Amino acid sequence: MKILNCPINGPRPLQEFHFGGELRPNPLDRKDGADADWADYVFNRDGEPGVKREWWYHIPSGTWFIAERDNVTDQFQRTYLYGAEQTDG
Repeated sequence: MKILNCPINGPRPLQEFHFGGELRPNPLDRKDGADADWADYVFNRDGEPGVKREWWYHIPSGTWFIAERDNVTDQFQRTYLYGAEQTDG
């Protein structure tokens, strides 16, 4: 069974979580962004192998958090609440 560490509830089975996509900063101001820039932001992703920061949702507790996951090995490196970028986890 694959385990993911919820920053609130500790280690839990992966079945309790929902993947929310890669964490990407919003590069544009909504009023000033050109349509082509918004289309690029919405539809294009960095598909290179490596450690990615991703949104994950713990369904029982209703908690969104960030998980750093190596998409080559599918191993989680660390998890933390958004805005609390700790050095270990």
